Amino acid sequence: MSKLIKKLIELTSDKNFMHLIEIVEVIVSKLLSLLMVLVIFATLADLTIFIIKEILSPAEGSFSQALFKTFGLFLNVLIALEILENITGYLKKHVLQVELVIVTSLIAIARKIIILDLKVTEGIEIIGLGIAILSLSISYFIIRSNNSGKEH
Repeated sequence: MSKLIKKLIELTSDKNFMHLIEIVEVIVSKLLSLLMVLVIFATLADLTIFIIKEILSPAEGSFSQALFKTFGLFLNVLIALEILENITGYLKKHVLQVELVIVTSLIAIARKIIILDLKVTEGIEIIGLGIAILSLSISYFIIRSNNSGKEH
């Protein structure tokens, strides 16, 4: 009985528990990577269908709207690729790359601005997007400066 208790205590030690947590993190990261690959291919398919339908046979006077939607769909693919890079970077280094997360966020906001319909957007939303861009840009500058200082 004491051997069983010792074994149970050993299995629940901090070191073994942390090892179990690391295994779970790796499994979840790999599943997220696979799911993100599916999302990327679905987004590419959506972009391809849209281009074939809207760009190659546009309705009269709708080219500029189709162009903005195309840019938005392209940025969707880029955002998905950046998220995949975040996940695979975590798998490689077991560290979340904050700089990459900020860049992904900037791309997402840029996408939002590109597809923004100014006729139905309130001023407060535009101000909010501006503040988000400014905050992320300052964060990126600080992290980039800090990282470049460490590399030398």
